[in-house]
Amino acid sequence: MAAQFGRRLRRGATSGAIVAAAVAALAASQGPGALPPPTDNLSGDSAIGAGDATTPPGGGDGGSATGDSPYYTDLPPLNTPNRPGVAPTAPTVPIVTGPAEAGIPATVLAAYRRAEASVRASDPSCNLPWQLLAGIGKVESGQARGGRVDGNGTTLSPILGPALDGNGFALIQDTDRGAFDGDTTHDRAVGPMQFIPSTWAVWGQDANGDGKKDPNNIYDAAQAAGMYLCAGGRNLAIKADLDRAILSYNRSTEYLTTVLTWFEYYGRGTHTVPDGTGQLPVDRSDRFGPDRPLRPTAPTSPSPSTTPTPDRPSPKPTNPAPTTPPKPTEPTKPPTTEPTRPPVGTPVEIPPTLRVARLKPGTAALTAVTESTFAQAATVTAVDAAGRPVAGVSVRFELPATTDARFPAGATTVTVTSDARGVAKAPALRAGEKAEPFTIRASVPGRSLTAELKATVEVRKADALARVGDAALTATTGGDYAEVTVEGRLDGALAPGVTVTAVVTDSADSAQQSADGPSFGKDAAGNPVRTKVLKTDANGRLSIKGLVAGEKAGSYVLLLTAPGGGTAKLTLTVTEPATTPPASPDPTTDPAPTASESPSAPASPSGSASASPSASTSPTA
Repeated sequence: MAAQFGRRLRRGATSGAIVAAAVAALAASQGPGALPPPTDNLSGDSAIGAGDATTPPGGGDGGSATGDSPYYTDLPPLNTPNRPGVAPTAPTVPIVTGPAEAGIPATVLAAYRRAEASVRASDPSCNLPWQLLAGIGKVESGQARGGRVDGNGTTLSPILGPALDGNGFALIQDTDRGAFDGDTTHDRAVGPMQFIPSTWAVWGQDANGDGKKDPNNIYDAAQAAGMYLCAGGRNLAIKADLDRAILSYNRSTEYLTTVLTWFEYYGRGTHTVPDGTGQLPVDRSDRFGPDRPLRPTAPTSPSPSTTPTPDRPSPKPTNPAPTTPPKPTEPTKPPTTEPTRPPVGTPVEIPPTLRVARLKPGTAALTAVTESTFAQAATVTAVDAAGRPVAGVSVRFELPATTDARFPAGATTVTVTSDARGVAKAPALRAGEKAEPFTIRASVPGRSLTAELKATVEVRKADALARVGDAALTATTGGDYAEVTVEGRLDGALAPGVTVTAVVTDSADSAQQSADGPSFGKDAAGNPVRTKVLKTDANGRLSIKGLVAGEKAGSYVLLLTAPGGGTAKLTLTVTEPATTPPASPDPTTDPAPTASESPSAPASPSGSASASPSASTSPTA
């Protein structure tokens, strides 16, 4: 082991602190007090069994979630990646070149980043970095065997650890009837993040939405690992919590050092490589693997013997008396000290997000009229598998795109936390102008748990409409009617916000629009408008303005109707304009004679009047 570890050190640790820790581990492994062979447990003492909230999985294995299965111990090179920052996650992006060890298969990297985003949404105080998942994925499976996964993130073949039969590992009898690991006798660590079945039964996730919790799927396994690392209220931005989280995955100081080395390395930068082309690690903590398939065994030393051989005759005793040959002495074992490990069997509270098994929709009917607040709030109850309420669960309420109803501040999505009764209550929901049914979706971030709540928005109603005032509504052809006020009521109370339809008809018995009666003016094309939609104000009243008489005299009806049965019929009269008769002429008398027509003037011989004395005559020649 010393030569092997030394070779890994020459290949490079990423910092002086890591080198110092590795040298200390190497020195400790050569003398008294050395640590036992490194363990490989996914969840360590903090893990919880599938059926007992206080018993670590694996029973007699002392809480090792992977049963001390082996892991890869390769360290990254001394040189850092050539490009800092976060690599793209899609497998179709251009490949960035750099050290082979810095490359992470595209789908695997996408799964780590998705897990980080999901856990940060449900448990932001944990501060989970995807680089930590990458470091663990590297030492557990070599990033899913270099990214040998299909398009859905499932490994092309199962990744299985050795049988946990107690021979060099913990003894864990079968817990899943071989469902995950194919072994009906003993359990095995499974998948790219190496969960044993009993641990997966508690922490398994369906992160890719295919309806299955598959430990061999990198999306499911990465999210489960992230949620496990955050268990117990850890804040991974704090070094002590970070160390505890890694040790809870595997209680080995060398494991801790190796994961931290890769965590630091990936934190400096990485790049995407195509699926299936990631660099595979070589060295393993158990010194055997695909290239060393046999489990090492300790050499057997021959027992001391006093049997004589032909080339070495038995010496004659100096004392003829028979003597008893001395028994061989047992070699003195060096004193050993028990390594410091997290206490075994320490109960850890499962995060509420994992304990919840179902969301029960509230029973209250969610109804409201348009442009009003729903009388009841949208609620769900988070319960565990036994039907007990679970407090502290984050629940997201989401409105569909089809509705114009909104949560406060115009939000279409809100996230709340369940109370001590397990009830998650959304803030007040206000209906919009659209009257229709819709569905509110409740879900647990990071889980596939959902519930649907039916909601209905109804139109505002009025069961009575009445005109305010009783003056006759009369106008001459082409003239304007006076303003009309109508009041709506529902069950005797004023009905604000009610939509009222006004139609000009030819008679009280007709609901059809008139062809030539009064109108509400003309549209853009110049056609008379004889149907109009109005709405009552905050006082339940509406005003009808701009009503114009048509060109045809007669009696018409303004029909008003409202949802809820309210109706009013107002008579509109159109009259011809009044006609004025022509003025009569004054009686006339004979005109007075003019001076030239005096009666005393003698008549001329020809019978014409004689010329006036003042008339001038021309002399004749």
